[in-house]
Amino acid sequence: MIENIFKISHDVRYVAIYQNGKLEKKSKENTDGASSSESDKYEELIVNPVMLTAASQRGNLDCGGLDYLLIKYGNFFQYVFQIPSGHVSVCIDKDSDPIAIGKKVRDLFK
Repeated sequence: MIENIFKISHDVRYVAIYQNGKLEKKSKENTDGASSSESDKYEELIVNPVMLTAASQRGNLDCGGLDYLLIKYGNFFQYVFQIPSGHVSVCIDKDSDPIAIGKKVRDLFK
């Protein structure tokens, strides 16, 4: 699945799938302003699950649920959404359209 996500756009820099307690991730080589592999690991194991849980709980109260999270860091976007027993996280170039790319990624999981 990770390779299929990279095929969506040359603007995809990094992909992680965390499901059933297992993390699989891959980064494009020679990407300007990339974060370290170690910080990516903790983002997927701790930060993204916490943010998804908090946003989902809020969204489920009276907002119609949660579709995805979009985070804009200085060097890139991070598009994150839930899948059964986990989440998908896609790092996208800062000069691209993260919502359009994210929709194509989510369509792969339908």
